[in-house]
Amino acid sequence: MGCSSSTAKAEGRKEKIRRPKSWKHPQPISRAELTQMREEFWDTAPHYGGKKEIWDALRAAAEEEDLSLAQTIIESAGVIVHNNDLTICYDEKGSKYELPKYVLRDPSNLIRTK
Repeated sequence: MGCSSSTAKAEGRKEKIRRPKSWKHPQPISRAELTQMREEFWDTAPHYGGKKEIWDALRAAAEEEDLSLAQTIIESAGVIVHNNDLTICYDEKGSKYELPKYVLRDPSNLIRTK
């Protein structure tokens, strides 16, 4: 039942993507630590399934500041967005792609250096 409704949603009106809601890391984290976490995720994500091209498109969209350009990247790659914050997406063959919030948005307790 859930798959058909998400497919209908994806084939119906296009939902605009958005950044995930604010989130907080368990402890304050530096920009370098966050960057390392993101790099580790993107380096290992394709090994858990799905197509490399889709992972590349998701990364490009996640790292894009301009949401309208990120939307274009997602649509051009044929990504089916289940959650409009990009935390859950599918490709046209039904492979699931889950993105953690830390690759999509900085945490509220990011240590800001001057």
